[in-house]
Amino acid sequence: MSYTATAPARSDPRTRRNVAVLVAAQAILGSQMPMLFVVGGLVGNALTPNPCLATLPISMIVFGSMTTAPWISPLMQRRGRQTGFIIGALGGALGAAVAGFGLYIGSFILLLLGSYLSGIYMSAQGFYRFAAADGASERFRAKAISYVMAGGLLSAIIGPQLNKVMFDFSVIPFLGSYIAIVVLNLVGLLLFFLLDLPNAAATAASKTSEAVRTKMQLLRTPRIAVAVICGMVSYALMNLVMTSTPLAVMGCGFTSADANDVVTAHVLAMFVPSFFTGHLINKFGVEKIVAAGLVILGLAGVVALTGVTLTNFFAALILLGLGWNFGFIGATTMLASSHSSAERGVVQGLNDTIVFGCVTLASLASGGLMNCSGGTSIEGWSAVNIAMVPFLTLAGGALIWLALRPKPAA
Repeated sequence: MSYTATAPARSDPRTRRNVAVLVAAQAILGSQMPMLFVVGGLVGNALTPNPCLATLPISMIVFGSMTTAPWISPLMQRRGRQTGFIIGALGGALGAAVAGFGLYIGSFILLLLGSYLSGIYMSAQGFYRFAAADGASERFRAKAISYVMAGGLLSAIIGPQLNKVMFDFSVIPFLGSYIAIVVLNLVGLLLFFLLDLPNAAATAASKTSEAVRTKMQLLRTPRIAVAVICGMVSYALMNLVMTSTPLAVMGCGFTSADANDVVTAHVLAMFVPSFFTGHLINKFGVEKIVAAGLVILGLAGVVALTGVTLTNFFAALILLGLGWNFGFIGATTMLASSHSSAERGVVQGLNDTIVFGCVTLASLASGGLMNCSGGTSIEGWSAVNIAMVPFLTLAGGALIWLALRPKPAA
């Protein structure tokens, strides 16, 4: 069974203003995420007593995001999204300050604590596009989301390039990046005072009296289960490979600037297709686009295994970003059409808990595979990409199983 929901038309002029603010926030504050994902593994590798834990700072960011969502989402419902966004920016500033201080005194524990606090920002950022959709009419909603996604493109360019400038800002390598992130958050949070969003508490009264299935009933629904599996695999594998990329690039003899450029190309590949992914889903069907995403993720692994030239890194990470886009957005679309509006909060919360829990494990496993599965960076990089195979098999098998099932009556 598929479910759809409609929303009453709202004031698009007000929405356009809010979207402009959110695009700016995505571009300015969002640029800290590629910065953190590049320096996190490099700083972790420098401070950890165990090289297998080099990517643990990145894992802590994702873990922080996963554990923040359960309390920041209800807070936004009670106090408004603006409050949640400001808390997110303050969390990002505090996290970068603590991590930077940890780097300054050589404390791996403080680096991990700061990384966890940065996860508060990562969680809040995930609600930007939902905030744009909250105030939009049916006619403008898709455009509003696309414009906020465009801010992600800007952050994909700004963040890594700012990293390159700030790497040598201090005599302590990478400390300048954390200082820049603190400034980005403190300046960026001022944008949220320009928002004029609808009151979430006032619209809550419009909820229907539809029956809501339990979490286990939802997970036993074939289409929901497959959507969760495909979303989990797409996001976790993207994070698994991307987390190790800076270590692999520099371990193979290239520079930190090269690592930033590869990450820039990867993040652009994650977001640029968003402007036509929806059209492709409408034209070919969501299952085929998810399947295409899984195939492209597999191709990324093949390219990575064929060599460690800079060209291989660029090609593999671009394919990785494109595969994530098709796989994750397709899985999200599949999930959205598999539940009623009354079940939205339960399903989305359950999905995010599973997906980001697996992403946390993937980012942690990335460092172990990269640094502790062979004697060289090339062997570690190969292990990271080979690890994709069983999970792609799981997701592909789930899709095939869903396709072979008898179609339910309308």
